[in-house]
Amino acid sequence: MSDAMTNYLENKLINHVVRNTAFTTPGTAIWVGLVGYYESTVLETGRVSVKEKSGGSYARQQVTAWTSPIDVGTSGSITNTGAITFPTASADWGHVSGVFLADASTAGNVLLHGSLTSSREVKDGDVFKFNATDLDISFS
Repeated sequence: MSDAMTNYLENKLINHVVRNTAFTTPGTAIWVGLVGYYESTVLETGRVSVKEKSGGSYARQQVTAWTSPIDVGTSGSITNTGAITFPTASADWGHVSGVFLADASTAGNVLLHGSLTSSREVKDGDVFKFNATDLDISFS
């Protein structure tokens, strides 16, 4: 995932670090969602509902298991330790080209977003899945 922080998260972090403003982290309750035709400007402002998949049994998936940050030059990175498996599509979801992390199973705040290395059409009966270590997140 070539990822970016949303304006929401950037503002929360800078205020927390520089202005000592409290920021309640989502803890282990991080949810992964899928978007069609990835547009960073839409996700950057947190308007994920414009592009998030819906219907056909689609639901964000909670991820609680991540590797410890790995030192990669001047930035750290983490990856999922287990598979992230979305429900079997009960209708065509269409084109999926992006992914995001949010702090809630629906609505909530988008924290990070990025495009997939390769996009995919999800058809009725398909299962969209990230295998363990397939979802990499890094800050640089």
